[in-house]
Amino acid sequence: MNFILDYLPYAFITAYTPGPNNILALNAVSRRGLREGKKTLLGIATGFFCVMAICAVACLELSKIMPQLTMIMKYIGAGYIVWLAIHILLSKASKASEERNSDFWTSFLLQFMNVKIILYAITIYTGYILPNSDSKLLLSASAVCNTLIGISGCITWALAGHLLQKQFIKHEKLMNAAMAIVLIWSAFHLIF
Repeated sequence: MNFILDYLPYAFITAYTPGPNNILALNAVSRRGLREGKKTLLGIATGFFCVMAICAVACLELSKIMPQLTMIMKYIGAGYIVWLAIHILLSKASKASEERNSDFWTSFLLQFMNVKIILYAITIYTGYILPNSDSKLLLSASAVCNTLIGISGCITWALAGHLLQKQFIKHEKLMNAAMAIVLIWSAFHLIF
């Protein structure tokens, strides 16, 4: 079960770094308040879980058909994590994103086009879970856990987004370097 602890740093960094969900949550709550923002957060959470479940089933079935694919995907996942680390290390703070008219359905449907969470799921399932166990219970628990971690990032951005945005800008290079180091550590543990 150590493999679950190995993927948690990757999961948390992915959940708390800027991405479509976090920016959407930030905008929804900061522009329309918590009451209206709840609809957006609920849509994100529901869609996120659906994507996690679909990816879990797809990765499990592909691993049965082509067991070698899991090993190959493990290295692809590690490569993606290193790419993400480099991208974060070199990224610049973005300006406030444009206001989006979002509600439950808009934010729900966004999840099925959100490459960040799809790659997040595929990396966790093929790199960490399936090489160690093909338990449907473990995959289901992982889908729930991945969703909770992902949504915790959205809620954090929604409630403290402006404060976090200012801190990221103020200490941008240090924050990016710290996240990149943890991601590279995660990639190392994925392979070794």
